[in-house]
Amino acid sequence: MTHPVIGWERETPVPNHVFNDFLSARDGRLYFEDLDLAQLFIGGRQDQGLGKLLPSPLEVVYLPKIRQKVEQMRQVFADVFAEVGYTGRFHYAYATKANTAEEVVRTALGVGAHYEMSSRVDVEIVRLMKGAGRLPPERMVIANGFKAAGMAYADNLVHLKSVHDNLIPVVEDLTELPPLIESGLQFDVGLRQKSYGHHQTEAEMEAANSRFGLRLADLWKAAEAIAAAPNLRLKLYHAMVGSQITNDRDFVARLKPTIEIYARLRQRHPDLSIFDFGGGMPVPMTLDFQFDYHAFVRLLLTTLQEVCAHHNVPVPDVMGEFGRYTTAEHGAHFFKVLTVKDNGSALSWYIIDGSIMTSFPDTWALSEHFILLPLNHLDKPFQRVQLGGITCDSDDVYPPKPSQSPLYLPVESKDLYIGFFCIGAYQEMLGGVRGSKHCVLPEAVELLVDRDDDSQYQFQIIPGQTAQDVMHNLGYAVPVDTIW
Repeated sequence: MTHPVIGWERETPVPNHVFNDFLSARDGRLYFEDLDLAQLFIGGRQDQGLGKLLPSPLEVVYLPKIRQKVEQMRQVFADVFAEVGYTGRFHYAYATKANTAEEVVRTALGVGAHYEMSSRVDVEIVRLMKGAGRLPPERMVIANGFKAAGMAYADNLVHLKSVHDNLIPVVEDLTELPPLIESGLQFDVGLRQKSYGHHQTEAEMEAANSRFGLRLADLWKAAEAIAAAPNLRLKLYHAMVGSQITNDRDFVARLKPTIEIYARLRQRHPDLSIFDFGGGMPVPMTLDFQFDYHAFVRLLLTTLQEVCAHHNVPVPDVMGEFGRYTTAEHGAHFFKVLTVKDNGSALSWYIIDGSIMTSFPDTWALSEHFILLPLNHLDKPFQRVQLGGITCDSDDVYPPKPSQSPLYLPVESKDLYIGFFCIGAYQEMLGGVRGSKHCVLPEAVELLVDRDDDSQYQFQIIPGQTAQDVMHNLGYAVPVDTIW
């Protein structure tokens, strides 16, 4: 394919069809695993436990998918560990910046993920999760982000150490070390390499234009300062080489210089034991996605074995920080098609009852693609269309303006509902949870979906914003009885 595949690309009806590992068409309706999505709006078939119809727009949070993703990645690493005889351990860390909603963090921690954070507010979330018993003492908290002396984040980390001992601040800059040393508390510390970008040599990595991490000379200075401090111990080396890297060989080629540096550091600092390759693990946001997770892990582990053997050091434990991978597929957003407008265009405009650009900012900012499929009328003929949001903005369209991906939707538009899928990472965080949106559109009702031990669905409805909520956010003091 020469373009991302975002949906059904034919004019013929969709037969009973499997789109990916969680979306399928059955008798004209779309299912998320076993959940009939059209049932949420139009009913007509056996109720699955909700007991009512819901309004549109609607945001759906499907929590079992988060558990599946964590468990699947753990299984991949376990399988490859056994295949290649790898003697280290694997640590799955959830990168919370992807989605910091309470239900998401709770679910990831519940399946055993470590917590990776990047701001002072994250510290408060850790404290709450700790108090609720969701973050046991053995779980690591990896503190990334800038935390120089005098910042509230740096102070909060020192305070957090007294509550959760297994805290590893990752140093971004030499100025971050003094607060840790002066605290007098015993800290395991990480060092982040300046490694972001497409590079395959140490020189290319050093030349990269990145605000993250330490240059090699500063990395060695930091390691020596940690070794000299009576209360610090170098525990973790952090490399981060990119986001959504879809070629396994390119991924490991970018990591190879950092693996070499890890091994050299390990020769001089024997407490160093964790190689954190950071994020970058891709996730299928379109239907044409292909990535061999098993092949990536095998290549990563064998490279670690070869490099460590060359430098005569033991292989490290391996950590990944999984943000988009953990959360992208669990989130979906549904809309009703309000009208079909000809308007003299080559393709008809399908107008929905919400905004594309405010619900998924990456479509507007990065021309990102997400899966889009109708929830009903899949057994009717399709036509190629353009999709427009309800805002007064020329960029509120899908596919994104530069895209070459065609969009097909059913010709039958009466009571037609559509869904955007794989939007669970970053989109809500970028759009601002409970914030005020473009054209003062309120946030949608949210449906949390989970399954009990007998695989029965459990639902929780979270009300959307009211007009008063939106106006209050914007500073208007409006009495309740004046809102129409």
